[in-house]
Amino acid sequence: MRIRRSLGSVTLLALLTLVFAVSGCKHPVAAAPPAPPLPAAPPPAQPTVTLQASVPVIQQGQSSTLNWSSTNATSLNLTPSVGTVAPQGSTSVTPTDSTTYTITATGPGGSANANVRITVTPPPPPPAAAAAQPSSEELFAREVQDAYFDLDKADIRPDARNALSMTAQFLRSYPNIKVVLEGHCDERGSTEYNLALGDRRAQAAKDFIVSLGVAADHVQTVSYGKERPFCTEHNEMCWQQNRRGHFVMAK
Repeated sequence: MRIRRSLGSVTLLALLTLVFAVSGCKHPVAAAPPAPPLPAAPPPAQPTVTLQASVPVIQQGQSSTLNWSSTNATSLNLTPSVGTVAPQGSTSVTPTDSTTYTITATGPGGSANANVRITVTPPPPPPAAAAAQPSSEELFAREVQDAYFDLDKADIRPDARNALSMTAQFLRSYPNIKVVLEGHCDERGSTEYNLALGDRRAQAAKDFIVSLGVAADHVQTVSYGKERPFCTEHNEMCWQQNRRGHFVMAK
C-alpha cells in the first residue's frame, strides 16, 4: 500500500510537472492594433457671387442690365424689387432714383453678398427754343439808313456816307432784297424844281451804294419832291428831315 501511494504521488507529480512544462513552452499572442479612424468629411464649400451693371450711370427713364454669376449656392436673392433668381443670369432694371442692388447667395457652406450701384441723373433740360429769327422787313428797318442832304444840294455829305455805307453792307449781305430809293425835298421851292432835285438826290445815293458793291439792278429810284413830307412843321429841324434819300423795300 505504501508503495502504491508512493507510485501514485510520483505519477501525479510527474503529470503536473509535464503540464507546467508544456504550458511554459507556449509563446504569448500579440493583440491586433486598433483600426485607424475614418477621415472626416470636408466642410461644404463657401458660396461665391458677383454682380455687375452694364451701365452704372443712367438718366431717368433709361434702363441698365444687371448680370450675375455664382458658385456653390443653392439659392440667390436679388434686391430690391427683383427677388429669387437663377445661379447665373441677367435682368433689366429701370430705377427712378439712384439705387444699390444687392445679391445674396446661400448654400450649405454659408452665404455671400455682392452689390452694385446704379446712379440715376435727371434728364437734360429741353433745348431752349431757338430765338425767332427776325424777318427781312425787321432787318431792313433796323439796318438800312437814309441819307440826308443840305438845302438845294444833292452832294453826299459825311454823315450820309456813313449811313449809305451801312445800308450798302446790309444789301450786299442780303442780295435777294431789292429797294426803291426815294428822293425827297423840303417844302420850299416849286413842285417842278423839287421833283428834279429829289431825282438828283436819289440818283446820287444810288451811285454811292453801287460803288460799294450793291447791284445796280437791285436799286430803283423815284422822286417825290416835296409831295410826301416826313415832317409838316415849318422850321429847319423839320425841313432837314424832309431833305433825304429814303429806302423802301421793293415788293
